[in-house]
Amino acid sequence: MFNRKLVDCFATELKYHDHQNEDLTFGGMVHFGCGANVLRIKEDDSKIWHKEPRTQLVLLIMGILITGTILTAPSHRYWGTFSGEPLPPPPPPPRPHVPPRPAEDMLFDKLAIIFPINNNTDMQFYRNTWMRSYLHPVCDWDEPGCKIVCNRTSTYRTLDQKTFCFTRAIKNYRDTEFFIKLDDDSFVDKDYVAGLLKTYSGWHKPVYISDHTRLRGYGEKDPLRHVRYGNGKFYMFNDQLVRCVDTDYTYEGSRNEDAVFGAMVTSGCGEENVEYIQEDDNKIWHKKYESKNKYIDLAHIKNH
Repeated sequence: MFNRKLVDCFATELKYHDHQNEDLTFGGMVHFGCGANVLRIKEDDSKIWHKEPRTQLVLLIMGILITGTILTAPSHRYWGTFSGEPLPPPPPPPRPHVPPRPAEDMLFDKLAIIFPINNNTDMQFYRNTWMRSYLHPVCDWDEPGCKIVCNRTSTYRTLDQKTFCFTRAIKNYRDTEFFIKLDDDSFVDKDYVAGLLKTYSGWHKPVYISDHTRLRGYGEKDPLRHVRYGNGKFYMFNDQLVRCVDTDYTYEGSRNEDAVFGAMVTSGCGEENVEYIQEDDNKIWHKKYESKNKYIDLAHIKNH
């Protein structure tokens, strides 16, 4: 051990012949560089160990103790390997950290978007939107991605039967509180839907959200005359309405599918018992999406 003053004076340019012990060389650098001006202090050998058997013995004992501790530790299960004892089950792997989900996202867990489709429906477009995880396509025939299958070819004149098909199917849904029926040439704002979910969650009455109108009917005896129904581009309703809607409603001929749904609601739930909520048309786009620098034709090809 030495100080800075010794470093400043020792002879780093010392020259000598043949190879010398490194400690002797250092001593020579001190002697010829600093001379008799060095304060030499004797070390306490009782505090310093170097190549002594006592030190080696202490290290050996420490190694044996540490190794034994590791081998007999239950968490390592080495002892059972040597003794033939059955090994305890390994500890379960640590659970991966899952960050908590935003409360708003959890609202959508109880939403199903009922989405009647046909051969012209561009599912790729809708699966790349916020609706991807909530889409329940209603198909004529079974195919990948279909949630509801009607097993009949639909045309424009038979869409009322497709409405009966998906309404009967959703009566069997158990963990869904809200439903949106959306045409495949329409689009709806996610924040708007989130607000509706917050507002009407746990509502005690059947809720029916749309741009409602009344059917004029085809005569005094028409069962659909003056029925109140929502615009088919978008209507949203809760499970309370699903429970009471009349899926056995009857009428003659082919009728507008959205008016038929309204009649099923009136027949099963009673118009006076339903909460009819006017939609915000600024949050729903039909046939075209137009906002700022975007213009999208949502009905480029007619579906029927």
